[in-house]
Amino acid sequence: MTITATQQATRYTDILLRKGPLQPRHHSTMYSLSPVAIAHTPFREKFAIPRQPMLAPAARGEITLLPPFDDPLAFDGLEQVSHVWLIFLFHQAMAAPGSTPRMRVRPPRLGGNSKLGVFATRSSHRPNAIGQSLVKIEQINATTLTVSGVDLLDRTPIIDIKPYVPYADHIDQAWNHIAADAPEPIQVHWDTDALATAQQLQQHSGNPLVDLIEQCLSQDPKPAYQQPAPERQYGTRLWDIEVGWYYPTSGCICINRIQPVIELNTPAGK
Repeated sequence: MTITATQQATRYTDILLRKGPLQPRHHSTMYSLSPVAIAHTPFREKFAIPRQPMLAPAARGEITLLPPFDDPLAFDGLEQVSHVWLIFLFHQAMAAPGSTPRMRVRPPRLGGNSKLGVFATRSSHRPNAIGQSLVKIEQINATTLTVSGVDLLDRTPIIDIKPYVPYADHIDQAWNHIAADAPEPIQVHWDTDALATAQQLQQHSGNPLVDLIEQCLSQDPKPAYQQPAPERQYGTRLWDIEVGWYYPTSGCICINRIQPVIELNTPAGK
């Protein structure tokens, strides 16, 4: 009887572990994770969030530790690190319990019409809704990290924070033929009144609003398959500011609306 290499390896493992023959198992074990921190970012809506970290350096956020992990000692030594990995939950893209896992997805990089296996992409529609982002540390203040290059929705739960290790995390020979290079940015223009309003709000708040808007919109947030008519209006919210734009041509954005959001406090019970 001929024994294949796989059968040989299986038998060897069985002997080492002193087990019987390995049998397929259906794992029903559930694991509980508690967020260690919460992200506070400018992005109040998913639309127009950079599709990868570090593409919008002006996108700053705060990563604040949550109890019982809110001890400044947790950040001891992090002053010697320039960048960290944020392991987080896509909390607004989690599948309903018992639903069929989505094993193929439509990544925006392919125009939203072609499918790939979920593990060949960084799609938010993942079996366990876990994502990772590399961000730059700007400041450490007790139990809060100020970071830049963030690509997370506001109030994203952070389940772990790990230092970037250059010699291990950077691989010169690495390649990805699906996303070999960063997308080419498109032109972003301003309506005169919109730019004046943005500059005024920027001066008042101290946030880099103009740079953030330009960096996010230059990545063309609309689905790649859309060919919008010039009269079609788009919009999103950054901090408490509504940003609106349109496409005068397919490769150009014109920002024509900057407007503060006024939130009304509704009395309890109404």
